[in-house]
Amino acid sequence: MGMINGFYPVLVTEDVPGAAGFFRDHFGFETTFEAEWYVSLRRDSHEIAVLAAGHPTLPEAYRQATTAGLLINIEVEDVDATYQRLVQDRSLPLELDIRSEDFGQRHFILEGPGRILIDVIAPIPPSEDFAAAYSASDDQVG
Repeated sequence: MGMINGFYPVLVTEDVPGAAGFFRDHFGFETTFEAEWYVSLRRDSHEIAVLAAGHPTLPEAYRQATTAGLLINIEVEDVDATYQRLVQDRSLPLELDIRSEDFGQRHFILEGPGRILIDVIAPIPPSEDFAAAYSASDDQVG
């Protein structure tokens, strides 16, 4: 199998400017390409794009915004400070309050544009029950 040169989600949305603005305003992404129907965003080596739901580049049967089953993880350095900034200061729609999980994650979940779920996470040491589930090369184990 050949090398993969890139991998990023493209969110199909009814509101391209609003969805792009969400990732710029709240997570510091910068625009790398912008058209009325498509915006590509990047922050460091991370990319995301948004595409207008009715655009003809999509197969006709898929020209609607559907996000059922989509959860986007955004790993941050300080999840508590990010929670303060996004939930307490900016009142973004919270779907799961901040908490620590035994499997090695502290996180909270927001509702993003188009009802996508945004899971804002920071790794923490897992409980003894979950520590063995991580591979030896995974730096999740604290």
